[in-house]
Amino acid sequence: MPANQARLAASHLLEAVLERGRSLEEALDTVPAMEARDKAAGHRIAAMVLRRLGSLDAALEPWLRRQPPAPALRALRIGAAELLLLGTPAHAAVSAAVSVVPKPLTGVVNAVLRRVAEAGPAVLEGLDAERLDTPSWLWASWHAAHGPAVRAIARAHREEAPLDLSLKPGAAPPPGGEALPGGTLRFPAGTRITELPGFTEGEFWAQDAAAALPARLLEARPGERVADLCAAPGGKTAQLAAAGAEVVAVERDAKRLLRLRENMERLRLPAELVQADAAQWRPGRQFDAVLLDAPCTATGTIRRHPDVPHLKRPKDVPTLAAQQKTLLDLAARLVKPGGRLVFSTCSLQAEEGEAHLRALPGGFALDPTPEAPEGWLRTRPDQGMDGFFIARLRRNMAP
Repeated sequence: MPANQARLAASHLLEAVLERGRSLEEALDTVPAMEARDKAAGHRIAAMVLRRLGSLDAALEPWLRRQPPAPALRALRIGAAELLLLGTPAHAAVSAAVSVVPKPLTGVVNAVLRRVAEAGPAVLEGLDAERLDTPSWLWASWHAAHGPAVRAIARAHREEAPLDLSLKPGAAPPPGGEALPGGTLRFPAGTRITELPGFTEGEFWAQDAAAALPARLLEARPGERVADLCAAPGGKTAQLAAAGAEVVAVERDAKRLLRLRENMERLRLPAELVQADAAQWRPGRQFDAVLLDAPCTATGTIRRHPDVPHLKRPKDVPTLAAQQKTLLDLAARLVKPGGRLVFSTCSLQAEEGEAHLRALPGGFALDPTPEAPEGWLRTRPDQGMDGFFIARLRRNMAP
């Protein structure tokens, strides 16, 4: 039986993430050549497996005497996701999963998935899905940081995020979107941005409602000199440029900088793009305002990146928090007396957010606004947006 291409893609992606520690986005570039629709279907299946991995493994467990070899386990997870979560007809799901494993393993995959098909989605009932689908260290850290909301956060991660757009000033919104407070336009999950009218003309860009908040809190004004550090893929750079600021966007990674450049060219928005490590960048001048969206564990973006819980480890948190502190102190040196600094991370970890409030850069204080009455904000996935920590600081005037 020839291998089903979509399930072959799904198996390839799961192997890359779960066994090789590669990101799902990175792994997509290594999928064997196949039709775009098969690749897209494989990505959809793999993403569902990653979202619900603990529940799927619990559903399979009654029919497994021991852990099967890796290729069989990937096929079983794929088949179970299709049978229990994606509504694929039983015969198609079982035969397609069987087609992607070596012949000695086809028997066990076929037998187990037939059992799962007979039991149906009822096998998921009674499972504590939120706990099963969340690594224990993340659950513990979120419970400590967010209390009872941990369960709602985990529940939100089970669903794919919608498509949020930021519009250029004066642009006509594409039809069918829901206008959110703050100007974000929301479309259902699965909406293809490239098919919306106005995309080619550069009328809008993809940006989660929470990701739009840091640049809004910075309140860049026409003619101000503004630095955007760690700028790719460019949503915040676009916001600042659209506000009329003179923007310098700094990005270390050449590939990500190219993506930033392409996005700004499509949007026809001006910005000076600099390839540099923000920790080493010395522009020789100060700015009216600086935005630092610092590298982090990205645990606030799990709805969009279901591979994150399977790639991050507890040891990553203190390492990244220390890097963020270093970058924050360096960014502070770039701000003029009386100027503004917005610091943000797309993380749910308190060490990468609220903990930074205990050690603000010297000469800076929290700067409250109507949107952030305490000078900082915390957003969460159970509120319908990515998990972000955002703080707005102001530098004291020189004595």
